[in-house]
Parts: sequence; structure tokens; C-alpha cells
Amino acid sequence: MTIHAQGLLFDNDGTLVSSLASVDRCWRQWAGEYGITAEEFGRVELHGRTAAEIAADLLPAAVVPEAVARIEKLEVEDVPNGGVRLLPGTKAFLDSLPADRWAVVTSATRRLAEARLDAVGILPKTLVAAEDVTRGKPDPEPYLLAARALGVDPAHCVVFEDAPAGLRAGRAAGMITVALATTHQAHELDADLVVDNLSALSALVTDGGVEISVRP
Repeated sequence: MTIHAQGLLFDNDGTLVSSLASVDRCWRQWAGEYGITAEEFGRVELHGRTAAEIAADLLPAAVVPEAVARIEKLEVEDVPNGGVRLLPGTKAFLDSLPADRWAVVTSATRRLAEARLDAVGILPKTLVAAEDVTRGKPDPEPYLLAARALGVDPAHCVVFEDAPAGLRAGRAAGMITVALATTHQAHELDADLVVDNLSALSALVTDGGVEISVRP
């Protein structure tokens, strides 16, 4: 299978990098500080959602801004403590792409996303973060904004995601979707193509865009 694209849009956490241990560590500390029980915390989906949405599910509205600032601080400070690592294939795949052909589209804040990316040596020319949109994934807004920033028709974009919410956002934006089975089982992921991680893929840059293929 070969996918032809002019713009490649990557989720960050769970797609390019793994920060699951950091996320679990920081959010559990955060929950304890705000008196949230383990049962209450366990009912909330963390992955692929903005901190503001998660906090709003657990706390009174008046407390949310302060609570969001606190979790951002905890997560940024945890980055140097082994809070992030590259996933297989990330560096080689991104290095094969022209800088103006791809973007990172994350539910994290810009400060946190840049801290994690910088820690592993990824410097995207285009980054769409939580504060850039009014509606996060699974709404298509983040991916549509990224396509516009690249100057590419959404129909000619490919979304790389590990989370069902992100894949729904990509589909709603009218884009081709590639799922990476890094944080969910393959059968849980509804996409045009499902692979283990980016090491399963190769990219060939042509005059017309990028040809993405599954490695034999």
C-alpha cells in the first residue's frame, strides 16, 4: 500500500514520543494535590485530550485555570527526569521529510510540547498546540488548522495518530489516517492503515509530494 500526500500531520505523545510514565506520574501527583480520589481519577480518559478538558471533568470551573497551570508545571519539570523518549522510527522518518511538508498537532500546551520535543531533538517548523484551537480532538479543528498552516488541501494530508480521538479528528477533517499501535491495540484503531510504529514506514519525496509505503 502506498499513500500519496502533500502534508503529513503528526500527533506527538504516543506517535512521535512516549511520555506515558511521566503523564501517569504527574497526573497522579496532581490528583492528590486537588483531593481527587483514585476512583474519580480512574474514570477519566487522559490520553489525547487537553489538560483543560480533563481538569474540567474533575474540578469546579473556578479552579480549572489554576489546576491546568499546575499540571503543565509538573509535566514540564518532569521532562529532564526521563519524562520523554523517542518512539521507534521517529527520527529516521522525520529526517526523510522536508521541513515544510510536516507539522506536529498536539493536545498538549505549546510550552509542554516544545519541552518534550526539544528534549529528543525534534524541531518542527509548524506546531499546533492546545491554546491554538477552541475545540480539541476529536474535533477536526486542530488538523484543519495545521493543513492551513502548511498551505495544503486537507484531502491531501495524512494524519498519524495513536489515539482513537485523534483518528476521529483526522477523519472528520477529510484526511487519510495512519494509526500507530503504540498505546492501543490494533483492533481498537479505526484508520486507513494500522502499523506498529513509524519504523514500519518509509517516505519517498517526489516533485508531487511524499509517497508513504509500508516497509517489506
